[in-house]
Amino acid sequence: MEFNQTMVLREADIKDLSNIAELHTQSWRENYSDVLSNKYLNEEVYADRKKIWTARLTNPSQNQFILIAEIDTVFCGFVCVFGANNPKFGTIIDNLHVKSRIKGKGIGTKLLIEAAVWAATNYENDNLYLEVLEGNLKAIKFYESLGGESVDIAYWHTPCGNKVKEFIYSWGSPEKLANKKINKE
Repeated sequence: MEFNQTMVLREADIKDLSNIAELHTQSWRENYSDVLSNKYLNEEVYADRKKIWTARLTNPSQNQFILIAEIDTVFCGFVCVFGANNPKFGTIIDNLHVKSRIKGKGIGTKLLIEAAVWAATNYENDNLYLEVLEGNLKAIKFYESLGGESVDIAYWHTPCGNKVKEFIYSWGSPEKLANKKINKE
């Protein structure tokens, strides 16, 4: 895929279900093989992700925002945010996934910044955060490059029953990350 085409960001709808579930599945297979069981990754992850995204797309919560990135109408990635998700940490960037073959082209950055713009507009009094697994070093480096800071430690209880250490990364006010859009324009 040539990257000199125009990227379009738009809100997700039910027609995006397969693309979102497939990318989420592929991303977990590529990045979480050390924390999720082979059985789960090979036999259960797609059905599990499809169930979750079906619920999110057919019956969205009022504090949910899902944005899709496309290049020439080809699905490239997505971000999912839940406003005022946590009383301590604020609005969560719950998912950010970009197709692996086109990572490094600015798609993830654009999705993340637009998620922050949405959070700053709709949940301006809440901080912006995400959870990242301890072993996901590329993601940690990416979030830090955009000003995210590790503020706490938690544990993810995986769908296959494992317990995995994760870091809470925060930007504080979503405007801190949203302002990167202004600086890039």
